[in-house]
Amino acid sequence: MQRTSHVMGALCDLARTKIDIIITQTRRGIGAALLAAGLIGASVFPAAAEELELEKDELTLGFIKLTDMAPLAIAYEQGFFEDEGLYVTLEAQANWKVLLDRVISGELDGAHMLAGQPLGATIGFGTEAHIITAFSMDLNGNGITVSNDVWAEMKKHLPMQDDGKPVHPIKADYLKPVIEQYQAEGKAFKMGMVFPVSTHNYELRYWLAAGGIKPGYYSADNITGQLDADVLLSVTPPPQMPATMEAGTIHGYCVGEPWNQQAVFKGIGVPVVTDYEIWKNNPEKVFGVSKEWAEKYPNTHLALVKALIRAAQWLDENNNANRAEAVRILSDSSYVGADEEVIANSMTGTFEYERGDKREVPDFNVFFRYFATYPYYSDAIWYLTQMRRWGQITEAKPDSWYEAVAKDVYRPDIYLEAAKMLVAEGKVRAEDFPWDTDGYRDPQTHFIDNITYDGRAPNAYLAKFPIGLQGDTASAPSDAMENAGEE
Repeated sequence: MQRTSHVMGALCDLARTKIDIIITQTRRGIGAALLAAGLIGASVFPAAAEELELEKDELTLGFIKLTDMAPLAIAYEQGFFEDEGLYVTLEAQANWKVLLDRVISGELDGAHMLAGQPLGATIGFGTEAHIITAFSMDLNGNGITVSNDVWAEMKKHLPMQDDGKPVHPIKADYLKPVIEQYQAEGKAFKMGMVFPVSTHNYELRYWLAAGGIKPGYYSADNITGQLDADVLLSVTPPPQMPATMEAGTIHGYCVGEPWNQQAVFKGIGVPVVTDYEIWKNNPEKVFGVSKEWAEKYPNTHLALVKALIRAAQWLDENNNANRAEAVRILSDSSYVGADEEVIANSMTGTFEYERGDKREVPDFNVFFRYFATYPYYSDAIWYLTQMRRWGQITEAKPDSWYEAVAKDVYRPDIYLEAAKMLVAEGKVRAEDFPWDTDGYRDPQTHFIDNITYDGRAPNAYLAKFPIGLQGDTASAPSDAMENAGEE
């Protein structure tokens, strides 16, 4: 599936030479039209398209086999990397730790990352290194799945629609009696998530806690995340989630697609809630590089961001018209390697819960609309609040600390510089970018527990939760509760 970029680049050179003048004139015309319409100011965009002098043009980028790696695959397959003079090799990685370690070591130039990875690494939770991101890869895209046995017990407590199907969203309140039964029988209830600083870990914890279930804490000397836990959470790589649940090692999991839909197709489990229902239009993955790499190769970094912006636009343009082609590309073993039907079940605007209960969820995967690719400081701060809530950040921090870390890791300045170049080149529209933002979204209200999040006030936000550490709480609960509920 992956094309030989060097050959394609050579074949394109002659044609590009002949049409450069025409393209430049066209791009200038577009810029002039925007100026005349009053949509942009004269000082915002370059007078003409700029050609970046790349410090490095042969790159190796990493990813995990999930549908939200799509911007990388599309940038490759549609020639957007080549358009920027980049010759890219995409490499699937075994797990998130290996991926991060290889970015830090320089074996990978950059990678598809969990949004929490650059933040966790920079503040020293786990492997310490300064990682930055100038591109958010997508919104939404995850789900929580439980085994058939757990689902059968949950259904006894669920309200039903007139057609006999469950009312959604399904809250963890309906899982709580199942967990209580396990505890009464002296059995541990176990669930999987993909990495300690993953969106999946925080979304699963958020959902459980909103239902009155304690998901456990981390502490300075205990990084299991299982202190005082009603549910024992542990790490499982995404592609292994269905098999691990089928084996009975875990009773459910939170993961990205296509591994929730895989459980449906294999008949081994039921997705009960999507992250769109937990937090509408939540930020998911990012493209990360080391700060050292970004400073050494600034133009190459800009070129990468430009190509990824175009890929994200392609994925969402014309009301997702390209999604069927994207599904075909992602199904190849070089990328996600799952059946087209499985990937399409969530990638094309629907989501199947229980077998046969397929519902319209047009924004389950969002790659470009709603300013999805812009790296908001407030997104970074939300992840930091969850690290503090569950004890990964062991001490209380002032609001100013959260903002400083966010601005150290998330780089909208680089993103907007790349976007300005694309507008000047006529490849994107100026109105598709939040030029005037201060980096903070307006307070967000669409959470499953109806708690409003304002990134400008992280400690006040933490104080709203009945379960979890408060901003001024010194430490996690005592290790005495560590083994509660274990077999």
